[in-house]
Amino acid sequence: MRRLIRVGLCAAAFSIAPVVIAQAAVAQSAPSMAPVMVRAGTMVAMTPMKEIASSKVKVGDSFEFTVVNDVVENGVVAVPRGSKALGLIKWKTGKAIGGKSGKFEVEFKQLNVNGKVIPLSGVHRQEGKGNTVGALFGSMWISGRSAIMTPGQIVNAMVAENTVV
Repeated sequence: MRRLIRVGLCAAAFSIAPVVIAQAAVAQSAPSMAPVMVRAGTMVAMTPMKEIASSKVKVGDSFEFTVVNDVVENGVVAVPRGSKALGLIKWKTGKAIGGKSGKFEVEFKQLNVNGKVIPLSGVHRQEGKGNTVGALFGSMWISGRSAIMTPGQIVNAMVAENTVV
């Protein structure tokens, strides 16, 4: 009988341990309410929310991006993954005869972290695959491909100025 009680207590201790560990993990990953500064030059990795294609965009179009990794400052998550960012089409060219591919540039403008706007800087240039070899050996009517940026493609921007979030 005495053995049975010891086994029962051990089983109870093991069944509580995972709950305590899980609560401790949640407490560590919970965002701090204390203000934290995101420094200028901090890199932010993002991905577009939807496909962007040179054949469909025009200069001035805006696109939403989402942050793919937490940005940590002094051990605190300053920019949580999933935060939204804004990029504008700064320049574009369509595919052309002679094997030239479509191209566009996205200029990153701002990042929104829990209602706080953080200015961004940086430009990403996306190019389609050219077909100049085919054009040289074939016809001048052969064109390149459109530039396409797809969700899941990682691009980087930088924080433009020190900002407290």
